[in-house]
Amino acid sequence: MASLLAASRPVAAAAVATVGPAVGGGGGPRGMAAGRRRGKGSRGAAAVAGGGGRGGGDGDGEGDGGLDDLFENNRHWAAAMRDGDADYFRKLSTLQRPKYLWIGCSDSRVPANVIVDLPPGAVFVHRNIANVVTHTDLNCLSVIEFAVTILRVRHILVVGHDACSGVTAALHPPGHGALLDAWLRHVRDVRVRAAAELAALPDDTARVDRLVELNVAAGVANVAATGAVQAAWARGDDLTVHGWVYKLGDGLLRDLGVSVAGVKGVGEAYRMGQPEDDGRAKGG
Repeated sequence: MASLLAASRPVAAAAVATVGPAVGGGGGPRGMAAGRRRGKGSRGAAAVAGGGGRGGGDGDGEGDGGLDDLFENNRHWAAAMRDGDADYFRKLSTLQRPKYLWIGCSDSRVPANVIVDLPPGAVFVHRNIANVVTHTDLNCLSVIEFAVTILRVRHILVVGHDACSGVTAALHPPGHGALLDAWLRHVRDVRVRAAAELAALPDDTARVDRLVELNVAAGVANVAATGAVQAAWARGDDLTVHGWVYKLGDGLLRDLGVSVAGVKGVGEAYRMGQPEDDGRAKGG
């Protein structure tokens, strides 16, 4: 886990310097892919910086190349990967053996592999609005079951981020559409349990940041209570559930210190998600 947290640090530093290298990292296949993209008009750098590349600043996929840019970017990326390893795609197509399941937010600024500087095949990913984990979401539960029972991942990472639009919406009365309001009910439940603590904070920014943390802690507890994870621990699998928060302002991950590594830790995970406990980030 320390290596993943550390990986976000050089990526963030590179992003400040030139943006482009943050996509690929050092001199391996990922770095080569980023270099080739930069040589073709810095499309990758523009995309990471939020400019949308040559597809237009509004991100609608139309005008100034539109979707053709995506296919062109893909061709350059695939060629760069083959330049680094002629057998790269053959090997990738025969097996996936990730150690990590990432349960994160759908926010386009929080791409799992990029943040931890890992290549395709290294991270199994599930994303939804506000990184919610609930026992009624068959999509998320099936991903957890597949990751734990078939892929045998060793770490499940529940990852929130600051300035989360979903969490922000959950702080306010419903009114965002029936489906979205129903989905955010799970975050609102966390908000209600922490109402006194959140009300004592100085402003909405602080309240959003704290609710992000509490929502992650609740997600860790819910993951730990799933049948698939409980069964994995019962058979002695080495599996840990972690809670992290990603900071958009500096590109770094923070460990909230709410990890659970066995059946006995589930109750503690629920307690750590309660407002009277300080589950704030450590490190970073």
